[in-house]
Amino acid sequence: MSKKNQIIKQILVLQIIIVIYTFAGVAGKFAAQQELFSLQFLALYGVEIAILGVYAILWQQVIKRIDLSIAYANRAVAIIWSLLWAVVLFNEQVTLTNVIGGIIIIIGTIIVNGEQHE
Repeated sequence: MSKKNQIIKQILVLQIIIVIYTFAGVAGKFAAQQELFSLQFLALYGVEIAILGVYAILWQQVIKRIDLSIAYANRAVAIIWSLLWAVVLFNEQVTLTNVIGGIIIIIGTIIVNGEQHE
């Protein structure tokens, strides 16, 4: 496998792990919509904790294989995924400020990932 293909694979795996992380926020948002300490509330927070546990294990594995600076720069893309879930799952509005911030995050991530090729 070429170095470029290996880097692309690493970034894709990293993004999958980051998407898993963002699902914890989704579970928390759904839990917050339930009555405090109801069965649904507790179940959703249990799901959130489980997701965070899976994420923690996967994150530890990914930082063994990817430079920490690259991994953390890509982690910022979680904000983009969270914006997507906010719109798709909760019918929230995305503001111009959200879009500008998202563009800045994407540009920064591309710049940091581009350093891998040097």
